[in-house]
Amino acid sequence: MADTALSVPRRSPLSGASDRLTAATRASGGAVRLAELPFLAQVNVRLDAKGAAADAVGLALGLPLPLEPNTVVRAGELTALWLGPDEWLVVGTPGTQQDLENRIRAATGDEPVSVTDVSAQRTTLLVAGPRARDLLAHGCPLDLHPRAFGAGRCAQTTLARAQIVLVARDESRAGFWVLVRSSFAGYLTDWLLDAAAEYV
Repeated sequence: MADTALSVPRRSPLSGASDRLTAATRASGGAVRLAELPFLAQVNVRLDAKGAAADAVGLALGLPLPLEPNTVVRAGELTALWLGPDEWLVVGTPGTQQDLENRIRAATGDEPVSVTDVSAQRTTLLVAGPRARDLLAHGCPLDLHPRAFGAGRCAQTTLARAQIVLVARDESRAGFWVLVRSSFAGYLTDWLLDAAAEYV
């Protein structure tokens, strides 16, 4: 029997905005850098942080799940974000979500755990450059000063009234990840581009 499944190429929520993001980056003279990081693997994990499963997952992934609120742990291509006392988001390279799910499930055995692929739920915007904090501060209620929200921090918050997960990247001058629901990605991109016009 012939395979009748349709093969549709993946399309990111911001595929039509890449030229505008690049143009805004150029126009700012390096003050801000805006780009989409499409298709990152995103796996939501819920388990008892004090149970054996948390340690087993850390060993299986090669990075411990962060236990301090609003912190990030990074190792190689994986990043784990603390979202709550029993909830984390594991972010990896595109196409690795099934592998991540399998590794987490195998590590936890019979321990109670919830593992959900949420990769299609959000896309990721990169906001970097010397004025990145200033740009985000226009629409984010958090104190984004490096003393309050420095490298290795994350938070569930809002930006221009859109719900996001904000991550202060830990590499030198790496800027921020803005994880936003796909349905709000276009709106938030328009807002960022408008706010970035100040640096042209």
